[in-house]
Amino acid sequence: MRWNLLILSFMIQSAVLAQDSLIVVSYNVENLFDCQHDTLKDDYSFLPDGMHHWSYYRYYTKLDRIAQVIVNIGGWGTAALVGLCEVENERCLKDLCYLLKRLHYKYVHYESGDERGIDVALLYDSTKVKVLNSKPLHVSLDGDATRDILFVETLVGGQDTLYAMMCHLPSKLGGAAATEWKREAAKQVIQQQVDSILEVDLNASIVVMGDMNTEPKDDLQGMNNMMIGWERVGKGTHKYQGMWSCLDQIYVSDVLKSRARATIFSPSWLLEEDTKYLDYQPKRTYLGYRYKGGYSDHLPVVLRISE
Repeated sequence: MRWNLLILSFMIQSAVLAQDSLIVVSYNVENLFDCQHDTLKDDYSFLPDGMHHWSYYRYYTKLDRIAQVIVNIGGWGTAALVGLCEVENERCLKDLCYLLKRLHYKYVHYESGDERGIDVALLYDSTKVKVLNSKPLHVSLDGDATRDILFVETLVGGQDTLYAMMCHLPSKLGGAAATEWKREAAKQVIQQQVDSILEVDLNASIVVMGDMNTEPKDDLQGMNNMMIGWERVGKGTHKYQGMWSCLDQIYVSDVLKSRARATIFSPSWLLEEDTKYLDYQPKRTYLGYRYKGGYSDHLPVVLRISE
């Protein structure tokens, strides 16, 4: 098959210009499944004989699309950290990193209890970032399964400690109000980890990011939601029934706020015409069960932290 990523090979090989900022990305990649059944997960719809008729061609096309986004966000440099939502397993990450091998990405991932098997993960540029410690933070929902919070302690540039948390909070399935307690339970887990870090170092550099499945709020003590007022930087990261929202968000600790700037990455090639509700929408992989061969139903959020 034709790999669109090869078109960008010159950009990858020439990424030698110095960056004046640290780039951090949060991206819900919409159902990155491989084509093999995991006996412990409900992944049947993303198998070759499943309802989505998922195939190796579609799988590798999906990987190629995600790689294109990551390369283009970095531009002449590379994103130091790329948080991903909706990744099935380690194999998907290995295959993605293979496509991005010239950018020296490695990954951190733990299997969670999510029934469908979609987890969060963190890619990191191993030439810029060293992982010192990592662990999954379990979210207890009275027997309901959800994604763990991924906690990673890193060393950036050989000298600066940066704590990153990647999350995909429980969805609104069953109603926003009825499920709000689940998202609050997940945020309490995040808050406890933030508190434990700030208790030791009030000036710690912390980034919390991911799909929050709700509109931006300043609801983590010691943290600042950089997507408050997102209407000024884009129409949103997700569109449902004609309405844009900003489900994908990034929080930073106080010490980073003055040096951080967040934007929604929305080039024209990540969008398509919204024929039903007008305007544009993310160019996604599926619309219902109809294969569209796009990127994701979410747009990435990009955080730039000046040196």
